[in-house]
Amino acid sequence: MTGSPPSIRVAALYKFARLNDCDAVRRKLARVCDAGGVRGTLLLAGEGINGTIAGSEHGIENVLAFIRGLPGFGDLEVKYAAAETMPFHRMKVRLKREIVTMGQPGIDPLTGAGHYVSPQNWNALISEPGTIVIDTRNDYEVAVGSFAGAIDPKTASFRDFPAWFRAERERLLGSGRPPKIAMFCTGGIRCEKSTAFLKAEGIEEVYHLQGGILKYLETVPAEQSLWEGECFVFDQRVAVGHGLEAGTHVLCHACRRPVSSADQASPLYVSGVSCPACHAVRTEAQRAGYAERDRQEQLAKARGTAHIGARAEGLATRQTANRKLVSQ
Repeated sequence: MTGSPPSIRVAALYKFARLNDCDAVRRKLARVCDAGGVRGTLLLAGEGINGTIAGSEHGIENVLAFIRGLPGFGDLEVKYAAAETMPFHRMKVRLKREIVTMGQPGIDPLTGAGHYVSPQNWNALISEPGTIVIDTRNDYEVAVGSFAGAIDPKTASFRDFPAWFRAERERLLGSGRPPKIAMFCTGGIRCEKSTAFLKAEGIEEVYHLQGGILKYLETVPAEQSLWEGECFVFDQRVAVGHGLEAGTHVLCHACRRPVSSADQASPLYVSGVSCPACHAVRTEAQRAGYAERDRQEQLAKARGTAHIGARAEGLATRQTANRKLVSQ
C-alpha cells in the first residue's frame, strides 16, 4: 500500500517555571523523546524549559504531556509547524544555567518581566509618540525584517544586550521621566528576560509583544501590519512573512545566516558553500570541504537516506567558526 508519507510535526516551546531536580527530569524526558522517535533539542535549567522538537503527532503529544505534567508547566504554550522531512538528526536534552542565555545573575522573568501586549494592541503602543521600540534580536535577524522605526542594537549575541543598553541608556532615555519602552523578539522568550533586565535597571514602563513576532504575523492582517520584511526563524523555513507563509530567504549552510534574494544573486553565494556574509572569513580549504559535504548530502537525498556523517564531520570546527557569526 502506497501513499503520501505522514507529515512531521514541529513544536517550538518555552516556559519559565521553577524546575527542581533538573537532571532527573532530563533523564525521564530523554526516555520519553526516544520512545516516541522524537528529535530536536530541549534545554533545561532551574528557570524552565526551552526548545524545538519534531516527530509524529503521537510522539510530540507524549512529550508535551510529560512536560505539562511537571509542576508549574501545565499551561505550556506551543507553536506548531509541519515539515515534509525530519529537520533534526538526533535528540538532545541538555542541562543549562539558563534556557536563553543573557548572563545576568539575579534576573527573574517569573517575578520581574514587563507588561504583555497582545498583537492586536501592539500597533497602538508602538505608534504612541515618545514610545521607544527596541528589537532585542541579533543583527542578522534584524536584517531580514523588523517593525518600522524600531531600534536595532546591532548585537551579535543576546549576551551583548545588557552592555548595549547600559551604554545607550542616557541617550535613549534622557534625564527626565523615562518614556515607555516596547520590546519584541521572535517568539517571546528573549523579551521575558530583556524586560526583566530593564525593570531591574529601574525602568518601570516596559512592555513586550506577547507571543513575539510570529504571533503578530499569524494574527494581524497584512493590510494593518507595521512589520516590514520577513522574520528569520530557526527551522527549515528560514524566514516567514504574514500568515507565517514561507519567505524568500534561504540558509547559508556554511555560516547558518539567512541569505536574501539579492544576496543569492551575488557571485559570492554558492549554495551549500558560501554567501556574502561569510565568504571573506572562510578559507578555500573550508569552502572545498563545504562543497564536498553538500555534494554528499545531495547524493544521500537522491538515494532517500540521511547523510549524518557529513554533518557530524568537523562539527566542532564549524561551531567554533560560526560562534562569531551566529548566536543561538
